[in-house]
Amino acid sequence: MSLYSEYLLERTTDKIIELEYGFVTYRYLNDKQVYIVDIYIKPDSRKSGLASMLANEVVKEAKEKGCTELIGTVNPSCAGSKESLLVLFAYGMNLLSSQNNVIVCKKDI
Repeated sequence: MSLYSEYLLERTTDKIIELEYGFVTYRYLNDKQVYIVDIYIKPDSRKSGLASMLANEVVKEAKEKGCTELIGTVNPSCAGSKESLLVLFAYGMNLLSSQNNVIVCKKDI
């Protein structure tokens, strides 16, 4: 377990899946929605479908808990935001809202 995983466990209700090439952090917003907080893939492993594989693991667990929606956000002022938004759309997410420098996307699961 990484130091970051230990931090999340101690300080938040967020969950994390970590592998040698990256991680995904997520949280349950309510009984129906799971929110992917962050997905990080090492630069040399990007564009290989690994982000989708991690997201699929979150979706699998969320569906077992009865969730029906996956939420993801992008802060357009952050570096790499265009690429992040394209990843969400490629994963099948749709624009839900955009306000206060946050783009919110949703996918039915």
